[in-house]
Amino acid sequence: MISDERPELREPDLPRTMKVRQKALRAGWTTGSCASAAAKAATLLLRGQEVPGYVEIGLPSGNRVTFAVESCSVSGGRASAVVVKDAGDDPDVTHGAHVTATVSWRDEPGLDLDGGEGVGVVTKPGLGLELGGPAINPTPRAMITQAVTEALDSEDRGVRVVISVPEGEVMARKTTNKRLGIIGGISILGTTGIVRPFSTASWRASVEQAVSVMAAQGLDTLVLCTGGRTEKGAMKLLPKLPDVCFVEVGDFTGAALRKAVEHGLRQVVFVGMAGKLTKLASGVLMTHYTRSQVSTELLGGLTRDMGGSVELAAEVGRANTARHAYELWESAGLLGPCGRELCRRVAGVLERFAAEQGGSPIAAQVVLVDFTGQKMIGMYGRLAR
Repeated sequence: MISDERPELREPDLPRTMKVRQKALRAGWTTGSCASAAAKAATLLLRGQEVPGYVEIGLPSGNRVTFAVESCSVSGGRASAVVVKDAGDDPDVTHGAHVTATVSWRDEPGLDLDGGEGVGVVTKPGLGLELGGPAINPTPRAMITQAVTEALDSEDRGVRVVISVPEGEVMARKTTNKRLGIIGGISILGTTGIVRPFSTASWRASVEQAVSVMAAQGLDTLVLCTGGRTEKGAMKLLPKLPDVCFVEVGDFTGAALRKAVEHGLRQVVFVGMAGKLTKLASGVLMTHYTRSQVSTELLGGLTRDMGGSVELAAEVGRANTARHAYELWESAGLLGPCGRELCRRVAGVLERFAAEQGGSPIAAQVVLVDFTGQKMIGMYGRLAR
């Protein structure tokens, strides 16, 4: 059975006198956690209570954490509070964002939650959120509701809470929000309240969400690209497909295929460079460099199968990297045939993996591009144009 799980890798042997000490990466807080803390502080202020420098909220895990309140104010029956997001050591575009909650009384009990400046509006289905509503995900909604409820002095009183993020629209330009149909700002996200540094879980979740959004548009061709360069090349190859069909899958090919099967998609196009395709041809669908290695031995065997000499096949099998093998093929005039065969093998792996998930069969088309991501070197299968 094809797997996208991590194979066991041995640590390299090190001299006994050498000590290797890795610095732990610092976790941070989601926009949902920051919004919850700001909403609680603003509610306390609206009640006429002096807000201390810190407020405490509950996480989905049940743990309690405190947040510093950057600033707060009250005027005209409204109270506002700001919490500055600290994403820890994660390269989060919203790190340093001034997450703001503005709270006012409403005539009826309960909480009315909305988005203000810098919080995106949902315009496409597939996100599990109301069309036309703010891009505030279910877990942050629950956290905000809990935090505000803790600050209210009576269950009979209701409030309106507006979450805003100044400069959020600018931050959103560095995300995939627009392609997902989130317009005008960022999303208020989080499933645990905590940002794990360089979180593979968050990337995987974003890939799965992108596939769901694409499927909700009634489209049936998913284009998986390993990165920004390959995505640009794929868009040139398939100019008639809407942008939402293109998903920057990174290392999560297996997760994307499972979600594609779940939604009944019929065709997957994979566009990548030699390294990722070699890993996929080996049956490894979790392709992060820490979890799998490029099998140049596979490429050596492929070279012989495509008419390469014994000497060339041996040299390719000893290549330092997939790029080195690519260059050896190019020098020998075998780049086209070997590239096409590599694509054929990858397509077989993808189709078998999808079949193992159940559901309707998925046809896979695979494209090998050069290292600029713009030039097609080899292809297997018919591209949907």
